[in-house]
Amino acid sequence: MNIKTLVLIPGSVAFLIAYLVTPFVIKLAWKLGIIDDPSLHRHPKVIHNYPVPRGGGLAIFAAMAMATLFFLPLDKHIVGILSGAGIIILLGIADDKWNLNPYLRLVVQFLAASAPIISGIGISFVSNPFDGIIDLSVYGVLPDIAAAIWIVALMNFLNMGAKGVDGQLPGIAAIAAAVIAIFSLNYSADIAQWPVIILASITTGAYLGFLPWNAYPQKIMPGFGGSNLAGYFLGILAILSTSKVGVLAVVLGVPLIDTGYVIIRRVVSGKSPVWGDRGHLHHRLLDLGWSKPAVAAFYWAIAGLLGIMALNLNTLGKIYTIVGVGVLVGGIILWLTYRPKSKN
Repeated sequence: MNIKTLVLIPGSVAFLIAYLVTPFVIKLAWKLGIIDDPSLHRHPKVIHNYPVPRGGGLAIFAAMAMATLFFLPLDKHIVGILSGAGIIILLGIADDKWNLNPYLRLVVQFLAASAPIISGIGISFVSNPFDGIIDLSVYGVLPDIAAAIWIVALMNFLNMGAKGVDGQLPGIAAIAAAVIAIFSLNYSADIAQWPVIILASITTGAYLGFLPWNAYPQKIMPGFGGSNLAGYFLGILAILSTSKVGVLAVVLGVPLIDTGYVIIRRVVSGKSPVWGDRGHLHHRLLDLGWSKPAVAAFYWAIAGLLGIMALNLNTLGKIYTIVGVGVLVGGIILWLTYRPKSKN
C-alpha cells in the first residue's frame, strides 16, 4: 500500500458511505421524531426557522466504523476507539431525542473517553516550548488523566462553538482531520503512523460525505453525536500523531477560543457554563448581517489557513499563534458587542 492509497482510498470509501447512508438516517429521524422544531423548541441559540432532523452523527459513525473495520486491523486500540465512539453515538441519539441534562452528558462523555484510554492511548509527553519534551509517563496515571480531559474538552468545545450554522461543523472537522493526515505523512517512513494516516483520512471522508446534507439549507443536523464524534476522533488523532496536540489546537483556534470566551462570560455573569445562549461568534456574525453560508465559509477558511500555518510552526510558534488568534477573536467579539448600532 503506497502513500496515495493510504490517504485517498479509505477517505473516499468513508465519503461514499456517509453520503449514501445519510438519507436513510434522515428518514429514520423523522420516523422516530428526532426533530428540532423551532416552533416547539424555542431557545435563543436556535437560528433555523423550519423543522430539521437531528441525529446526523449516526450516519457519520456508520461511515467511520465501517471504513475503519475494513481498512484497519481490529487491535486493542481500534476496539477501544470504536467502543468509545459507540457510547458517544448512543448518547448523541438520546440527547437529540430528549435533550439530556448537560451534567449527565458530561459523565457519559468521560465514560466514552475512558475506552480508548484503557486500550493504551494516552498523552505520555508534551513538547516543552523552550527545549525538549516533558515526560508525563513518570507521573503515574497523569497521561490518562490528561488524555481524558483533552478528549472530553474537545468534544464539548466543538459541540458549543463549531456547529452553529449549516455546514459549519463537518467542514471544520474535515479540514482538521486532513491537516492531521498531512502532518502524519511526514512520519510515513514509520509504519506505526500508517493507522493514524488511515484513520485521519476516514474522518475527513466521513465528514465531507455528510457535508452536502448539512450544508445550507440543511436537511439534517449533525446533532450532539456528530459534534462529539468530531471532538473525540480529532482528539485521539492528535494524541496518536506523535502527540501533536498543538497542531490541532491551532487549526481549531477560532471555535476553541470563542467557546472559552463564552464560558468565561457565562461564569462571570453567574450563569451555568454549559447552558447555551446566543453569544457565540457565529451568532454575532449573523446579527451583523452575514448569511449562514458566509459564516460557515469564514470558519472553513480560517481553519484552512491556520492548518497551513500549523504544519510549518514549531512549538513556540504554535503558542504565539494561539495567543494571537485569542487576541484577534477577543477583539472581534468586543467590537461586535459594543459597536455603535444603526438607528435605521
